[in-house]
Formats: sequence, structure tokens, C-alpha cells
Amino acid sequence: MAFLHPQLLPQILSGKKDIKLGHTTPTRDLTFVKDTVNGFIAIANTKQFTGTVTNIGMKDEISVGDLASKIAELMNEKVNIVTDTVRVRPDKSEVERLFCENDKLTQGSDWKPAYDLTKGLNETIEFLKANLSLYKPDVYNV
Repeated sequence: MAFLHPQLLPQILSGKKDIKLGHTTPTRDLTFVKDTVNGFIAIANTKQFTGTVTNIGMKDEISVGDLASKIAELMNEKVNIVTDTVRVRPDKSEVERLFCENDKLTQGSDWKPAYDLTKGLNETIEFLKANLSLYKPDVYNV
């Protein structure tokens, strides 16, 4: 996913039941990395986009808290979301909403996302299961 809390999945995969997060209300428009790459290729291959800003995204959003619950559900895990004050961003620094308007790309090229949120999360979960040793679920880096 283009943005996926780097510690969320490793915490669940390592067996933790109390999942530490900061703010859970901000929303994110998550785009699977393969869709992002294909979006870059579509932009590069579309002359009318040269020199212009073109957004790649799903035109869909989910709150961080709902994302955590969805991931736990996909993994058949029961977890508690715990607000960790260390992870809460200072006042006026949290981005409350990231939502992509992708009409320019979807209407001006043949790009369409191949992944929805569930399909992208499932592939990400499988990747992390196979590579959990590369992650540190107990370490929070800013």
C-alpha cells in the first residue's frame, strides 16, 4: 500500500493483542504499490500529462482505526487498538485527510487500479508473513 502504518501489520503478525497507534481518526487513500507503478507508467506514456500534476490513487479512503480493524479481521485476529501517546502527532502536524481525486488519470489514460483495499491488504499480509524478520514490531521510529 502506498501508505500503510509501518508497525501495524508487524504488531499483529508478531502476536500482539494490544496494537499501539497514534490518532485513529485521520483517513488515508491507500493505493497498492503495483497500481502506483502502473500509474507512473501510464503517466509517462500519456503525452497530455507531460509537465502536469497527475494524481495516482483509489478515490477511496479509510480511517487509520478502521484500517487496523479491517487488517485484524482479514487475519482472523482479535485485537485492541491502544492509543500510544508517543505515536500521537503534535497539534497542527497531523494530516487529517488524504484523499485522491484520480479522474484526470482514469479518464485521460487506460490506467485503472487492479487492486482494491482488500486485495492489496491480503497481498501485503502474505508478503509480511514471509518477511516478518525484516521488521521490528516493538520499535517505533519517528
